[in-house]
Amino acid sequence: MALAWLAHGLLLDRMAREFVEARLKEEVAFLEHQIRDSDGKLDTLQTGDYFQEVFHHAFAIHSLSQTIISPEPWAPLLMPLIEYGQDGTLRVHNSETPNAPLEILAYRTSFRINEMPIVVIVSEDLGALKQSQAELHAWTAIVSILLVTLLVVVIWFGISLSLSPVVTIKSALRRLQDGEISRIEVQAPDEFRPLVQQLNQLLNALEQRLERSRIALANLSHSVKSPIAAVRQILADSDRELTSDLRNHMRARLDDIDRHLEAEIRRSRFAGPQVGKSAYPVKQARDLLWMLGRLYPEKSFELASSLPDESRWLVEEHDLNEIMGNLIDNAGKWSTQWVELSLEQGGGVMRIRVTDDGPGVDEQELGNLGQRGLRLDEQTPGHGLGLAIVRDMVARYGGRTSFSKEPKGGLRVTVELPEKLSGSSADSQ
Repeated sequence: MALAWLAHGLLLDRMAREFVEARLKEEVAFLEHQIRDSDGKLDTLQTGDYFQEVFHHAFAIHSLSQTIISPEPWAPLLMPLIEYGQDGTLRVHNSETPNAPLEILAYRTSFRINEMPIVVIVSEDLGALKQSQAELHAWTAIVSILLVTLLVVVIWFGISLSLSPVVTIKSALRRLQDGEISRIEVQAPDEFRPLVQQLNQLLNALEQRLERSRIALANLSHSVKSPIAAVRQILADSDRELTSDLRNHMRARLDDIDRHLEAEIRRSRFAGPQVGKSAYPVKQARDLLWMLGRLYPEKSFELASSLPDESRWLVEEHDLNEIMGNLIDNAGKWSTQWVELSLEQGGGVMRIRVTDDGPGVDEQELGNLGQRGLRLDEQTPGHGLGLAIVRDMVARYGGRTSFSKEPKGGLRVTVELPEKLSGSSADSQ
């Protein structure tokens, strides 16, 4: 507005000057026409106050025999212009002539009639014009200030109205910090709704992790209490000898303790679905297959995937390693010659499929796979925790684990995870 006001002043002064010059030229042309019509006889012209009343300008007409100036107080200003000898627009500044303006703008022209030189000058008081310009410029400043004030008020009102949901969210965060509420339940705009949802999911995740930690400690305490009591009872009975049966019994109880500790430690490392965490499934699958290939050198581990190497899944990296690692390790233990890992993505699902050529599982036993501590064959090393851990982790991501027989007799394990994290999957932690 300030720049527009300054530009308005400059343009107004220029336009006024050009307008006055144009009017002065027209009036000089009119006077010249009148003088030519009278054949240079100035006495026949209507002079005096006629031109000043009609045009509101001062004028001077000079010939060898006569000089007419109206109004007369302007004579000291106009006489030097008559003698100036150059036609065109002339400007007089800082005049100190009594009863005359301080600054004038004049237009001078000279011509001949019957070899008689004649000079015509028409002038205007620039002081009055500048006073009018200053008044108009002042009103422009007043209107500009009013517009700026109105604009500031409208912008302030618009910003306050548009940011009112942010103020509501700020108030909810303060109440959350003070412990008055446990979740942020406000009507947030579309731009802030994902943020509110992620904050609520984070709060849900923290609460669920605390609850899981308490449950895990309670389960661990309950699970190891009985084996420890049995071992302690055997060791406290000094009258009984440590026979091989007692040793085996103690070893079994200690194995139970070890199994429960390993299960809870592995579960404690699960991150679960987290915003901003992702993994590269193809790269991790190749690393796992190479490592297990070294562990089982007599067996072949193959990867079947059309995914590009840079594809990313919304699964925490360690969790994806645990899922694929447990499945491949379990397949490597039971396979005869080969294990195949397949990675697929489409239809809103990320799919992991592990197939082996081992002895497989009876149809009636497929539904029991993945139960905690279940081992269908005691001859193979392990605690039966791998598939149970996989099932728990997949459920935590809102996915699904299924078991089926491979057409050639082995076992096929399929894990399906959602491509996008949802509120329900985060809450399931």
